[in-house]
Amino acid sequence: MAKRAAAKRKGRGSDAVEGAVNARQPCPCGSGKRYKSCHGSSYGPADVIITRPFDGLAAEGELIALREFVPSATAPLPLKEQGERAVTLATVLPMAAAALVRSDGEAFVGMQVQTRSGDISSDLGRSIRWALTAKPGDVLTVAADAGEAVRLQDVLAADAQLDVTVHGDFSWWIPGDDEPTGEVAMSLQRANEAIMPTERVTADGVTAAYWVDAGDKAHIRWVRPEPEEKLLAAMARLSARGELDLGENTRYAGCFRAHGLLVPVWDLDREMHAKEWAQPVLDLGKRLDAALSTVDSEPLTEAERRSRDGLRGRQVTLR
Repeated sequence: MAKRAAAKRKGRGSDAVEGAVNARQPCPCGSGKRYKSCHGSSYGPADVIITRPFDGLAAEGELIALREFVPSATAPLPLKEQGERAVTLATVLPMAAAALVRSDGEAFVGMQVQTRSGDISSDLGRSIRWALTAKPGDVLTVAADAGEAVRLQDVLAADAQLDVTVHGDFSWWIPGDDEPTGEVAMSLQRANEAIMPTERVTADGVTAAYWVDAGDKAHIRWVRPEPEEKLLAAMARLSARGELDLGENTRYAGCFRAHGLLVPVWDLDREMHAKEWAQPVLDLGKRLDAALSTVDSEPLTEAERRSRDGLRGRQVTLR
């Protein structure tokens, strides 16, 4: 028993990161294997996957959206210590670079990149440190070793939201009237051809909600900040009452887990303009808030529990 207790205490010091995955736990990628036999084997025995890398940041939902499904967007980074050079967060950079400094001196850090560690927050922190001192024209292919542990939470103002601008293409890659050449030109062409029309839903109190035209249908994807079980219970309440949709010709399609949060998805009428969904999303948000306020004090009814089981069956996990 003493050995077991010691083993449980091991690694729980003050330096432990919330959301870290033990080598013997199931891998967060959903493979069914233990972490050490799946993603853990490629990162090395000292590394772990952080399942909620943006925890503690007010911009957590927007960060997940920019990482997972918004094709072309930028946002100035509200750094704790703003130096002479500003850094802009971007969804995708040319050749999926981790960071770059354009010829005009403007620095960008990419979200949708191949990570070399189990902690996206650390990769971003290192890329930001690099971007602050790199020279115009420099490109960082993968997150650089900063020589010291640095996470996004260390450099980003915790209570700051992101002022996201969604773009219709990737022309912002190139400053001014410069013409892209070589690999950058090819990368720009491929990115523009693959882009899905996307707009941010702008309404009071609504964050991290996006309209996306996927071709055969349109969707609302909304990163929610609540703990999974509490959100599912609230959604089950609405579902049991037939109030989980966004109005006529819409339906709740399911949700995916991404970096520790749930992202519900609704199928929409493609004939309506993106901006017409602001009010329906706002109204649904109010219904959700009301349902969330009752979850802790009122047990789910039998019908609501059945609804929750049905909602759970329509979830997909993204790493």
